[in-house]
Amino acid sequence: MACNCNETGDNKAIFAELDEFIAANNCTDESSLINVLHRAQHLFGYLPRNVQIHVAEKLNIPVAKVYGVVSFYSFFTDTPRGENIVQVCLGTGCFVKGADKVMESFEKELNIKAGETTENMEFTLSGVRCVGACALAPVVLINDKVFTHVDPSNVKQILEDYLIQKVV
Repeated sequence: MACNCNETGDNKAIFAELDEFIAANNCTDESSLINVLHRAQHLFGYLPRNVQIHVAEKLNIPVAKVYGVVSFYSFFTDTPRGENIVQVCLGTGCFVKGADKVMESFEKELNIKAGETTENMEFTLSGVRCVGACALAPVVLINDKVFTHVDPSNVKQILEDYLIQKVV
């Protein structure tokens, strides 16, 4: 979900919904920060600077503190992401079984590098540390779907099958 995140038009309603969440959950200080950021990212799709400033003001904490949390935790992002998040496990178990080649194959098929999003906002590609499925290495996650024993030669088919299943 992309937004220019100005407090105008449709986004004004999203900011209002975030404010309602903050009030309803009695989020008044730093102890609520992660919970509020999760909600904000759910609403806006990502956490651009002005959303971070808004959260800081609502919780009465420095913007630097908000940014520090956003930049520290991999779940949060301050850039728009695609509708489908492709995560290639690059933990040791997956890496020794060829995850780097799997990543290269995804980069080639999607025509982006790890950390980037396709122009049509369909896919974002990222590398992640161990997902805890080393016996099934290499492992790829697309949103909530897990693909195991992935080989670079089946990356194109995985993407095609995923999109077909999503439509059905």
